[in-house]
Amino acid sequence: MGLFSNQLSNVVEWEEFRDDIIFWKWKNREIKKGSRLIIKPGQNAIFMYNGRIEGVFTDSGNFEIESSIIPFLSTLKGFKFGFNSGLRAEVLFVNTKEFTIKWGTKNAINIPAPSLPGGIPIRAFGTFVMKVSDYINLIDKVAGAKDIFTVDDVQLRVISSLDQLLMKWIVKEGKDMFNLQANAYDIAKGIQSDLDMEMIKMGLTITGFSISSFNYPQEIQDKINKSASYSMVGDVDKYQKIGMIDAMTDGKGSSNNSMSEAMKSSMGLAAGFNMANQMMGNSNKPSSPSQNLIKCKNCGSNMDQNAKFCPECGAKNMPAQGSKQFCPECGKEVASGAKFCPNCGSRL
Repeated sequence: MGLFSNQLSNVVEWEEFRDDIIFWKWKNREIKKGSRLIIKPGQNAIFMYNGRIEGVFTDSGNFEIESSIIPFLSTLKGFKFGFNSGLRAEVLFVNTKEFTIKWGTKNAINIPAPSLPGGIPIRAFGTFVMKVSDYINLIDKVAGAKDIFTVDDVQLRVISSLDQLLMKWIVKEGKDMFNLQANAYDIAKGIQSDLDMEMIKMGLTITGFSISSFNYPQEIQDKINKSASYSMVGDVDKYQKIGMIDAMTDGKGSSNNSMSEAMKSSMGLAAGFNMANQMMGNSNKPSSPSQNLIKCKNCGSNMDQNAKFCPECGAKNMPAQGSKQFCPECGKEVASGAKFCPNCGSRL
C-alpha cells in the first residue's frame, strides 16, 4: 500500500509507519461522520485546517471522530455541522521517538596549525541524536513545503553546517592538533550547542552529539605513530631488546632459515650496542676475567688497574708506586697520610 493510495475517508491513520520517517501528512481527503482516528504508539496526530493547527492528539489508540475528536475541534465549521457534507482537513502524523543519525565530513577540513602553513586536513565521523520539539516551527518551516520528512533530510541539513562548526570548535577546544580525540568530548559539546540553536528553527532539538574518530592524512598519521613509538622507548637498553625481538619475529617466522637470519641480525644489533656502551663507558664490567680490578678512590667503582680514568665518575687513576702517594686530580706526589693535595687543594 502506498503512502497516499488509500482515499477512503472512514479511517485517518499513518498508513505506512517507518522508523526513518519523522513526519507524514494525511491530506486532501474528506473526514465524514463515522470516521475514526488511529494513532499508533510513538506517534502524535496534528489536525490542521487552512494551515492552522486545530488540535494535537498525543494518546495512542482508536478514536471515533464524532465522539472523541469533535469536542476538541469545535472551531472548525465542518465539525459543527456533524460532517454531513464532509470536511477536507490535513492530519500531520509525527514520529515522537529520538533518532540516532550518523554523520561524517564529505571532504577534509583544513584546520589551522602553526607548523603547517596550509593547515592540517582532517576528516571526522560520529553520530547525533535529534527529536521533534516544536510543532509550530516544524509545520511552518518544513511541513508547509513537504508531505514527508525523513532522517535523510535532517542528515543533509546537519552535514551542510558541520564543516564550519568543526573548524570553530576544533580551534577552540583542540589542545593538541595531533591528538584531537583527547578533546573530542569538549569539541562535541560545543558543536551540539551551536547545532541545536540552528535546528530549533525547524522545530527539531539536538539532544546528543558525539565524535567517534578524527582521521588524518596517511603521511601525518605515520608521523604520529612514529612519535608515539619514540615516546614508548625511553632508553637504549629497551630499544635494543625491542629490536632483538622484532628481528627474531620478522617475517613469517616458520622456517629455520628465517629464524637463523633473524638471530644473526639480532646478534649483530647486540654487538653494535655493546661496542657503543664500551665506547661511552656505560659498563663497569671488565672485558676479560683475567684483568685485575681495583677500586676507584673517588667513587669506589670497579675499574681496570691500568685505566687512566674511572669509567663511572671520570676521576684520574693514579696507582700507588711503592710507598709514594699521588694526587688523583693533578698527579703530584703528596706525603703519606695527607688529606689534601698541597698543589691543587683536592681532597685525597
